[in-house]
Amino acid sequence: MTQIKFCGLSRLCDIDFANELKPEFIGFVFVHQSKRYILPEHAIKLKARLSHEIQSVGVFMNENLDVVANIASQNIFDMIQLHGSEDDNYVRHLKYLTGKVIIKAFVIKSAQDIIQASQSSADYVLLDSGAGTGQAFNWDMIKNFRREYFLAGGLTPENVQDAIKILNPFAVDTSSGIETKGFKDEIKMAEFIDAVRGG
Repeated sequence: MTQIKFCGLSRLCDIDFANELKPEFIGFVFVHQSKRYILPEHAIKLKARLSHEIQSVGVFMNENLDVVANIASQNIFDMIQLHGSEDDNYVRHLKYLTGKVIIKAFVIKSAQDIIQASQSSADYVLLDSGAGTGQAFNWDMIKNFRREYFLAGGLTPENVQDAIKILNPFAVDTSSGIETKGFKDEIKMAEFIDAVRGG
């Protein structure tokens, strides 16, 4: 069954919602430019509240390797997601420094983007329309993609079932699709879970 990642959790109530709904993954955003950015010390409090059944993901973009490794050493997250122009050398070095599972995001706009994603040395790839745009891309482009991936970009409770039927991704990843006025919405989170799991 397709797994679920809720990204951009920033409040203790977001964690409480997630603990109740049990997505397989949640994401903490450490990208300074993002409206969902949180400080590592705040993420520590959120992680302490998170159910052990849910894996946490630290999201970074073009961050200095040592900075990522230092935050990773604080056991705030189980996996690392890279959303910038990080190359395979960066991915391999980060994996060596942290021992964490690495997810590398790719914005899919062309056949070349798909080739790059398929050849990435990351443990998983995430196929997206852009960093937090809230817009879906043309799913037909990745119908024949042959490795396990997280699907992101404009996924909502209304369209996620269609995405799964068409693509059968390893996991679906949503952030703005489960928000109201910029904050996580418990009802939308529950609707997303139900849509994916057929509830």
